[in-house]
Amino acid sequence: MVDANEDLVPVRDRVTVLTSVALLLIAAAAWVSVVRSSLQGDDMMMTMPMPATIADGFAFTVSWGVMMTAMMLPSALPMISLYGATQRRAAGGAAKGVPVAGFTAVYLLLWAASGIPVYLAHTVLMMLTGSAFAYGVALILLAAGAFQLSPLKRVCLRACRSPLGFLLGHWRAGRRGSLALGWSHAAYCLGCCWALMLVLVAAGAMGLRWVLLITAVVAAEKLLPGGEWFARAAGGALLLLGAAVALRPDLVTVLRGGHAL
Repeated sequence: MVDANEDLVPVRDRVTVLTSVALLLIAAAAWVSVVRSSLQGDDMMMTMPMPATIADGFAFTVSWGVMMTAMMLPSALPMISLYGATQRRAAGGAAKGVPVAGFTAVYLLLWAASGIPVYLAHTVLMMLTGSAFAYGVALILLAAGAFQLSPLKRVCLRACRSPLGFLLGHWRAGRRGSLALGWSHAAYCLGCCWALMLVLVAAGAMGLRWVLLITAVVAAEKLLPGGEWFARAAGGALLLLGAAVALRPDLVTVLRGGHAL
C-alpha cells in the first residue's frame, strides 16, 4: 500500500492539466464521430435479423469502442486526472504521462471489448419475431431496471464516485500497476453501467437520443451530488418502461424509433 500522505496527494502541475485537456479532446473527437454517424443514418445496430459473422462483429466492436469513448471518458475524467496528479515523482514530463496513458488505454479497451457480448446479445434479440421480440425487449428493460436498484450496483457506483477512495484501496505502483489500476477501475465502471448499456440493445443502440440520454444518466450517477438517487430513479423508470412494453408490445416500435420486427 502506498503512503497516502505522499504519493496520493494530488498536484495539479502542467502535465496533469495537459492530460485532462488531451482526454477531453479525445472524448470530443469520439462524440463528433458518433453524431456524424447518426446524422448520416449509419445505424450500428442492424434492424433486420442477420447471422453473426466475425467481420460484422469486429466492425461493431470498433464502432462500439468509439461510442463508449464518447459516453464513458468524460465521467471517468476525475478518476484519471487524480491518478495523473499522483505521478509527480516520475522522472520527467513524458514519463509522467506513460502510466496515465496505460491506465486510460486499459479502461477504454475493456469498454470496447464489452461490444462483443453486446453484438451477440443483439443478434439473438433480432432473431426473435413478433410478440417474442417485444417481450425480449421488455425483459431487457426489466433486468436493467432491477440491477439499477441492486446492492451490487451501489457497490460499483460507490467506487466510481470516489476517485480518492478507489486509489487508496487499489493502489499499485509502477507502469504495471497503472495497467492493474486501469483494469480495476474499468471493471467497477463496467459493473456499474452494464445494465444501462444493455438498454441500448433494446432501443437499437445508435439512436442518438438514447445515446445522449444514457450518457446523461451515467454522468449524473457518477458526478452529481446524490448520484445514488439518480441511479434509483433510472431503475424505477426502466422497470415501468419494461412493464409497459410487456403489457403493450406495440410500444416497442416507439421505443426503437420506428424499428421493429
